[in-house]
Amino acid sequence: MAQTVHRTDDVHPLIEPIADHILSTERHENAPAAVIRADEVQTVLSTLRTEAGLDHCACVTAQEYADRFETIYHLRRYADPTQELSVVVPTARESPTSESAVPVYPTAAWHEREAYDLVGIEYEDHPDLRRILLPETWQGHPLSRDYNQDQPQIVSFREHERLLEDHRAGPETMHINMGPHHPSTHGVLHLNVQLDGEQVAAVDPDIGYIHRCEEQMCQQGAYRHQIMPYPDRWDWGGAGLLNEWAYARAAEALADIEVPAYAQVIRTMGGELSRILSHMLAVATYALDVVGEFTATFQWGVRDRELVQDILEDLTGQRLMFNYLRLGGVAWDLPEPRDAFFEKIRAFLDDLPHKLTEYHDMLTSNEILQLRTIDTGHLSAETAKAYGCTGPVARASGVDYDLRRDDPYGYYDELDWSVVTEQGGDNFSRLLVRLREVEESAKIIGQCVDLLEDWPEDDREIQANVPRTLRPDPDTEIYRAVEAAKGELGIYIRSDGTETPARFKIRGPSFSHVQALSEMARGEYVPDLVATIGSLDTIMGEVDR
Repeated sequence: MAQTVHRTDDVHPLIEPIADHILSTERHENAPAAVIRADEVQTVLSTLRTEAGLDHCACVTAQEYADRFETIYHLRRYADPTQELSVVVPTARESPTSESAVPVYPTAAWHEREAYDLVGIEYEDHPDLRRILLPETWQGHPLSRDYNQDQPQIVSFREHERLLEDHRAGPETMHINMGPHHPSTHGVLHLNVQLDGEQVAAVDPDIGYIHRCEEQMCQQGAYRHQIMPYPDRWDWGGAGLLNEWAYARAAEALADIEVPAYAQVIRTMGGELSRILSHMLAVATYALDVVGEFTATFQWGVRDRELVQDILEDLTGQRLMFNYLRLGGVAWDLPEPRDAFFEKIRAFLDDLPHKLTEYHDMLTSNEILQLRTIDTGHLSAETAKAYGCTGPVARASGVDYDLRRDDPYGYYDELDWSVVTEQGGDNFSRLLVRLREVEESAKIIGQCVDLLEDWPEDDREIQANVPRTLRPDPDTEIYRAVEAAKGELGIYIRSDGTETPARFKIRGPSFSHVQALSEMARGEYVPDLVATIGSLDTIMGEVDR
């Protein structure tokens, strides 16, 4: 529960370096929280980054109370995400202005723009404080308490502006639009690209074309059943069970619900099948993007996805929007006959090594693909951390960060598997990581099948005893995340004592990855830009939310 406690001598070790700046402390369910002044954000965050080692700004949540606005910076360590701290920055309701965190955590640039766009908090010293999801002409802030949904909006046509001022003598730079309706942008993503000759001088990603008010809809849904159908729709690439798990993990911790071990094994197996489903799509479409390989690799990827979808359809009843997890467990037990279901999974797993060899023969050994992906789209480990990158994108840059191992949940800590990393930090490394992660997912699934086969019949408990109506204590706050297919998918929830959340914030991994694109593309060529976008495997449903 978010209790305000005045400073005492008993200071949490992570808070100790900033003890002199703390106005009060709170206890969130996942981490201690320090309340600081709005004009000391950069000083406090810089100290926490250097002295407390909190180098991962995982999420930024903005919200409005009756008497104030509030920004919460959810900070973690890449080396140990269980070491986390929330930094709470209240601002006056009459003038919601706070210092920007961007000089300390570059990833905060987009998070703060979103906070300004949707809630109305302004950030001093922000390098580019403008709307990010809505047009600049939009009136009001949709997640603010006094927003008038019936107010008419006028969106005027604005001529595209140049991204750079070219002061050199000689030819001027050229501006081109890429997307939003373009197959190589993997969704409705618009890129403002500035070219200097044939090289990319600057890229400004323009998002917001499919914003669907997911956070607001979740805030209107009851915890027990009405929110769970939404997470599947954040990633229609097939990782829906992992997205459902993100919400389940946060809500279960918020309501103190303990999931039975049997249900945890089912969740773990289903989650890894979802990961394979997502990675197969990423690999298949990447072949299409980079080498135009439609006839073989793309169709192989679709073929293998169909096999996984058949298994998940048997398990959940759906092929894409699964809605299978429930708070406290899963919706129902494994399909009958169980032996036939296990045999179907084993047949897929037994065939997988041969198929992965074919993928490597056709893709990673392909000279054209190597020429287009090795040493292009480079992202250093330091830049990846600065922009909050996670998942295969970060692990391909040597960032050894995986919440399944580092912040264990489900049944992962009972199984034998490895975190996959590569050191190249380029487009080729990101492809390799996803292919190797499919192998690790197969290991996990096989072990889960072994466990489920031998599980005593009288101990197959699929759900905890969860009250029909959940009403967490007022002012209870939590941020929890899972290792989704594309990286850290986090959920922040604040309860007001009712059966619906007062604030529901979604931290999608693709949001940070698209933001990092401008760093990766600068100085490269347009074909390299296409390869880099595909290597990020972004899904706009979790970017625009």
